[in-house]
Amino acid sequence: MFSLTALQLARIQFGFTISFHIVFPAITIGLASYLSVLEGMWLKTKDTAYRDLYTFWSKIFAVNFAMGVVSGLVMAYEFGTNWSFFSSFAGGITGPLLAYEVLTAFFLEAGFLGVMLFGWNKVGPELHYFATIMVAIGTLISATWILASNSWMQTPQGFEIINGRAVPVDWLKVIFNPSFPYRLVHMTIAAYISTALFVGAAGAWHLLRGNGTRPIKLMLSMAMWMLLAAAPLQMLVGDAHGLNTLQYQPAKIAAMEGHWRNQPGKGVPLILFGLPDMAAETTRYAVEIPHLSSLILTHSYNGQFRGLSEFKAQDRPNAAIVFWTFRVMVGLGVLIVLLAAWSLWLRWRGKLFSARNFLRLATIMGPSGLIAVLAGWYTTEIGRQPWVVYGVMRTDHAVSNHSALALSATLVVFIVMYTAVFGTGISYMLKLVAKGPDEPETASHPGQSQRPARPLSAAPDDIDPAVG
Repeated sequence: MFSLTALQLARIQFGFTISFHIVFPAITIGLASYLSVLEGMWLKTKDTAYRDLYTFWSKIFAVNFAMGVVSGLVMAYEFGTNWSFFSSFAGGITGPLLAYEVLTAFFLEAGFLGVMLFGWNKVGPELHYFATIMVAIGTLISATWILASNSWMQTPQGFEIINGRAVPVDWLKVIFNPSFPYRLVHMTIAAYISTALFVGAAGAWHLLRGNGTRPIKLMLSMAMWMLLAAAPLQMLVGDAHGLNTLQYQPAKIAAMEGHWRNQPGKGVPLILFGLPDMAAETTRYAVEIPHLSSLILTHSYNGQFRGLSEFKAQDRPNAAIVFWTFRVMVGLGVLIVLLAAWSLWLRWRGKLFSARNFLRLATIMGPSGLIAVLAGWYTTEIGRQPWVVYGVMRTDHAVSNHSALALSATLVVFIVMYTAVFGTGISYMLKLVAKGPDEPETASHPGQSQRPARPLSAAPDDIDPAVG
């Protein structure tokens, strides 16, 4: 396909499937915690607006959860089919970590999901609330194990290579590797921000259409409070994460910054925009702010860090991609902080629910959190190259012996199937959002007359996903 090698096609295929998958867990993590807050507020205040929002968002959660499970299964198989040499080398570490995720998080979620979605009239309110909390905890435990596995690939420790395989010798060091705490906190906050933007966009969209009921206003208000708390915190966590990356993956930082070489006695400028040229070892048309990269990454005016030219050419990540994905993530993060600040100002003036320009921006910004998550993930994974296990195993040593033709054919099949299946699922989920929480329903709570056969049965039957 377009003269791409088998290695490139395998990477594109995995990148494509994980791009679909990561969107669903991000929303699942955020919505599960949001539902816990909604039900807790309803139990505390007896305000039916919280219960109405719980009923509404639990249907969207069910659809999203189902798509996340399905998309995750495909990735697990890809480790064996496309990256068999990696699985052979590191399976003794990554395999148990993924198994722990199933044995703890997935079983916890599956055990309480039925009670959460279908148990309104079958269990007491306290037990139902407990089930909701357990599902939310399960999503966080799942993220913990997945990120422990990925972080070990980024900053491996706690193992020895015996007979050509990575053998764990200290599981605490494997799990709590140097980058793990930063990645876990960074991703969890990103999930909360993405969900808040999604929920806020839904509320703003309904307000623009004239639906100003209390649940709609409550939806927007809670989302903006979350953004106001989480977005600035994410910037602080991101700074700490960047310092950790500079320590353990300096080539990735150099690529993110578009920084090639130091000048004696001069600080490193922050390049706002430019075009990194890997062959010429320079960033063309650079728009710079003097010394700012030094201040951010070394916390000193003239501090320096290694440029890409100091690394062997074969050990450099693709700066042309990483440079821009990083800027997409950071740029969207700044816009999210500004949106949160604008909401606070409007709230103080009593115009949060009536300022149409703000509502339009909040609606447009709905997917921005997920776009930032994808951009950050690309920065992390492409910036790790050419290593699949950083400094230990190169990516071209991990790929299976498949032909470019076979990988091209399966990639096309993936694109067609994913677009059809998950495109339909996302469209259905958006139709649920567009319907709103105030439409009359055939039952007072989702699934009260149904058996918990599948997560999608929690969604109403009166929306045809095939109808535009």
